[in-house]
Amino acid sequence: MFENLTDRLERSFKLLKGEGKITELNVAETLKDVRRALLDADVNYRVAKQFTDTIREKALGQQVLTSVKPGQLMIKIVHDELAALMGGSAEDVNLKGSPAIILMSGLQGSGKTTFAGKLAGMFKAKKGKRPLLAACDVYRPAAIEQLRVLGEQIGVPVYSEEENKNPVEIAQHAIAEARKNGCDLVIVDTAGRLAIDEQMMQEIASIKQAIRPHEILFVVDAMTGQDAVNTAKEFNDRLDFDGVVLTKLDGDTRGGAALSIRSVVNKPIKFIGTGEKMEALDVFHPERMADRILGMGDVVSLVERAQEQFDEEATRQLQKKIAKNQFDFNDFVSQIQQIKKMGNLKDLASMIPGVGKMLKNMDIDDNAFKGIESIIHSMTPTERANPAILNGSRRQRIAAGSGTTVQDVNRLIKQFDETRKMMKMITTAKPGARNMPMMRRR
Repeated sequence: MFENLTDRLERSFKLLKGEGKITELNVAETLKDVRRALLDADVNYRVAKQFTDTIREKALGQQVLTSVKPGQLMIKIVHDELAALMGGSAEDVNLKGSPAIILMSGLQGSGKTTFAGKLAGMFKAKKGKRPLLAACDVYRPAAIEQLRVLGEQIGVPVYSEEENKNPVEIAQHAIAEARKNGCDLVIVDTAGRLAIDEQMMQEIASIKQAIRPHEILFVVDAMTGQDAVNTAKEFNDRLDFDGVVLTKLDGDTRGGAALSIRSVVNKPIKFIGTGEKMEALDVFHPERMADRILGMGDVVSLVERAQEQFDEEATRQLQKKIAKNQFDFNDFVSQIQQIKKMGNLKDLASMIPGVGKMLKNMDIDDNAFKGIESIIHSMTPTERANPAILNGSRRQRIAAGSGTTVQDVNRLIKQFDETRKMMKMITTAKPGARNMPMMRRR
């Protein structure tokens, strides 16, 4: 995500390196390159021009402190303006109502149905909501079944009427069902088309009028670039939606939609989808996205993802086991599974400042842990709990059972032993370290 834009902006800032001060000449040269980088990233031309004009005004009006280099000052100005361009701060979804009603809109293939499931799962897990998913896409044959499967994965009920082809009625009945069963949130999945047409727009407008949703979200595929912005404008003119959802930001997207959409439709981006997993959904934070675009990483989001997956009490118990040298393969595989739940591995690595750039040309397979897990799962419960008993014959049996070699098993056991020693050293290094949780919830 944004890799090309990040590289281009970095090259632009190099034009100011070694300069003693900011002048109209060197700023003009830098911003010419910045504008080209934005246009190459498929940012709307008017937005790119206005953006660079604003930066020129701010840069030329700034006095460069002796402790700050011109290039550093320019990065600070660009960072602040990027964040402002994308909205400035995160915006919440309106969940007031009994039940609260969220209406989904967007073209077919944008990831609308998957996002509806992800959103239901997020609100159930993080806000304690009792959501109901309403299947109102009566045209796409697999839509109802897809929503039902997603609902089963996250433990959320799905309301559907397979014989009824009137989406307005289905949405109204779903809300009545939610009230009857004590559900406090209804997420209405609607039909999309391959392109905007009058029938689709009239249908979703009728649903809006009938159910009076508290929040309308427009879901758009970020990989479509400026087409996403144009589609958003047309939907907004008819629906006056409340916020945008950008999906597929883990793909080969140039980022133009994320940078242009707020300026064009004057509506905030509220969520971003970063993968296929149900947990791969983030609240959109403009400042954090600006950090990532400029190659600064996003440590705050990384820590928040970790906090969501790591239980504080379980972490304390794990620390006690490490201190007593009782950390075993059951604990090892448990930690791997928690890391996997945090999302796409390359995306996680890109949140660490400097690491994203190092990994940009590397293909990090999300199945990287599969070989390790297969070896551990080929061990008996006794072997997993007592790694010291893994002699030669046991290692041969484990290799055969996991489809690996004895060398692979030996390598894993060696790595495990080294990890255990290092963890014990860290835990016992300082007097207060034993009682300090590895990951503390805020």
